[in-house]
Amino acid sequence: MRKLAWFAGAYGGAVFLALYLLPEKLLLPAGIVCALAGLGGLLLEGDRRLRLLLLGLGLSAGLLWTRGYTALFHTPARLLAGTQQTAAVQVADWPEEGSRWVEVRLRGENGGWLKALLWLERMPEDLRPGDELRVTASFELADSMFGADSDYYYSKGVTLWAYARGEVEVCRPDRVPARYWPAYAAQAVRESALRCFPERVGALVAALVTGDTSGLDGSFYSALRRTGTAHVVAVSGLHVSFLSGFLTVLLGRRRRLSAGVGIALMFFFAAAAGNTPSVLRAAFMQSMLLLAPLLDREDDRATSLCTILMLLLIQNPYAAASVSLQLSFAAVAGIYLFSGPLCRRWQRWLPHRPKGFWPRLGCLAFRFVTASLSVTLGAIAFTTPLTAYYFHTVSLIAPLANLLTLWAVSDLFLGGLVTAVIGLLLPGLGTLLGLVVSLAGKYLLWMVPALASFPFAAVSAQSFYIKAWLGLVYALLLACLLLGRGRKRLLLPTALGAAGLCWALLLHGAAWSGGELTVSVLDVGQGLSTALYSQGASALVDCGGSGRSNPGDTAADYFQSLGLTGIDVVVLTHFHEDHANGVERLLERMEVGLLVLPDVEPEDPLRQAILALAAEKGVETLLLTEGAEVRLGGGQLTIYPPLGGGEANEEGLSVLCTAGDFDALITGDMDEVIEGRLLKYGNLPPVELLVVGHHGSKYAASEALLLAVRPELAVISVGENSYGHPAAETLERLAAAGCDIYRTDWSGTVTIIAP
Repeated sequence: MRKLAWFAGAYGGAVFLALYLLPEKLLLPAGIVCALAGLGGLLLEGDRRLRLLLLGLGLSAGLLWTRGYTALFHTPARLLAGTQQTAAVQVADWPEEGSRWVEVRLRGENGGWLKALLWLERMPEDLRPGDELRVTASFELADSMFGADSDYYYSKGVTLWAYARGEVEVCRPDRVPARYWPAYAAQAVRESALRCFPERVGALVAALVTGDTSGLDGSFYSALRRTGTAHVVAVSGLHVSFLSGFLTVLLGRRRRLSAGVGIALMFFFAAAAGNTPSVLRAAFMQSMLLLAPLLDREDDRATSLCTILMLLLIQNPYAAASVSLQLSFAAVAGIYLFSGPLCRRWQRWLPHRPKGFWPRLGCLAFRFVTASLSVTLGAIAFTTPLTAYYFHTVSLIAPLANLLTLWAVSDLFLGGLVTAVIGLLLPGLGTLLGLVVSLAGKYLLWMVPALASFPFAAVSAQSFYIKAWLGLVYALLLACLLLGRGRKRLLLPTALGAAGLCWALLLHGAAWSGGELTVSVLDVGQGLSTALYSQGASALVDCGGSGRSNPGDTAADYFQSLGLTGIDVVVLTHFHEDHANGVERLLERMEVGLLVLPDVEPEDPLRQAILALAAEKGVETLLLTEGAEVRLGGGQLTIYPPLGGGEANEEGLSVLCTAGDFDALITGDMDEVIEGRLLKYGNLPPVELLVVGHHGSKYAASEALLLAVRPELAVISVGENSYGHPAAETLERLAAAGCDIYRTDWSGTVTIIAP
């Protein structure tokens, strides 16, 4: 079995090299060189001969197939990109409710099928997998995300975006193609779950069973992410193991029947969940575990992992760029390496045969707790660096959260699946069962947000001190692996890791709160959200944007990583989405002392929604028509009233924050005309920091304003946009004024600390 591991491991390593390091033009010559090097192993003797042969051929196969896959699927997509054509496409998945995007398949010029995301100006009613559409569309390569080069869509097999306008011809086949049967089954189970369970629980059951998270409210999903439990709604090994265990219990000791039925159902379940890399990995893994005894083969974990990775990368080499795949394999590797030894070490303290009811119950509970905790710690051992890198956060409460919730996830997944299937046949019985099973769902809906609300439940991985602590933890972990696993050798590293975390949190908080004023222009994409902190008091000016995360989550994560549970003052300059679309999420997650809004546009839907939620949450609201001053710790906020009329940008508020000798000016979306009025009536002092208005528009940061306030620093909050922000002339004016210029699209969140 280990012979296969050498080849499969080399194949997987070659694919990662091809995607992350080697230019495409070098793949063919590099593959040939590796093959020749492997064949050169025939000149050696003994085990080295076979190992070098397998390594060389594995590397060669990985490099050459990545090049071949690119030629088969990406080259035809490149030929289509930049063109407008009339094409016949086949709907490949159910469109999300309210979305104009649908996944489709179309034939390339070489006769093969290409996968694309199709945008429709008018979504036809009741569109379903297997439907054939005839559209006139313009095509673009799906090689970017949020304006940056990315293999995200390639990792899902999607190579093109197609934009279709006008009417769409829809032809429904007489019979649904067999490849779409799992998608229909998943949709039927999802709809049954939504009928059988209360609304929020039904959406959670649908997410657990089918991987469809569209029904989950955003605040609950952000709580899952913050507590390190988001994996429970990304159908993966956890769910497949639940299903496999259930089938084993149901079918008893009939190993051949269990293997045959189990493997068939697991792969059908994987297809229904979208054949994501994580669920396919789990299905392959469980299949190997079921087949190994029947084939008289040992359970070699290294071989299993390497072989499954190879199979997934044969299907699509670009799946190596999938965060889901990387997290899935990292979690399994950590469980294999650490969970078993940890569990055995903890459970060896238990008596072999406890006597009496209470001792037996205590031993059972201890075994459950230690088994759950060891699996959780094993899973996060290798996934934590990945989540820190990709999502810029580290969940400190994840071990406790998983311990308190995974039992309920197991009950809700299995109970929800059985209930939904019964509900398809007997709706009344399904609804009755749903009342009982939903207790686990209600527990999760209460427990996860409660844990997420703790200060320091998750911390920013962008903090130097948190990075240093992670480095310390993994250095200690490596030392333990190299030096041995004695009990005494574990106590000292554990104590050092805990002490290091305490110091990291203290230093992280001190760095942000040590000065008179800290101003952080948060990275929210194309939008604005500016966090202020002064001597224990906090404020937020605007909360909107188009980033990957909801801007309300971005702001709440920022303040909670400082150990805060509330914000003293939130100011909205105006009611545009890019300045206020995250307020509702922010109010769901954080306590807000005072909400300040301009008293304009009374019919604006966003204003009405914000005011309604503020009233529901009991947040004090101040609608401004005149200026106001608000104390902020050791500083002061001066809020200037609307100075224009007509457009929302002209009716917005502006904010001056003063602490000691430091002044920061935030002008929202003001143009040069309103800036002139602010100069005339605002009595502005020279400022050290200017948060540049309107994302660097050519109409903002006028020469008159710059000459009057003479900023030393200028921060532009901007993301991917079609407006040309920041404008070249604005950047030139800022540079001519002597400003040091920072941009959130280049630097991420920009923090300035006034001494």
